[in-house]
Amino acid sequence: MNYKDKRWKKKRAYILSLDNYLDRVALRFFNREEEATIVHHIYPAEEYPEYRYCDWNLISVSKRTHRLIENPATNDLTDLGRMLMKSTIPGVDWRKKI
Repeated sequence: MNYKDKRWKKKRAYILSLDNYLDRVALRFFNREEEATIVHHIYPAEEYPEYRYCDWNLISVSKRTHRLIENPATNDLTDLGRMLMKSTIPGVDWRKKI
């Protein structure tokens, strides 16, 4: 995934705005309000390229939360990241549940 691509930058800005620049994982799992600066692929873009620009697969998170859901050294999902993935149904807009 090219994170410097114009299409990604536009999508990233849209998702952050859609989520009101709030860390949705911190709100959902920890009942904590925190500013989001990163857009995370719930289903990893490398494994699921067909989902890489789908709104339902993108979630706004803080840098701290991103380290909790994705190992920064390996980019592998952590247990929390896998739990988030398992709780997200492909094609279903999870934002409508909030």
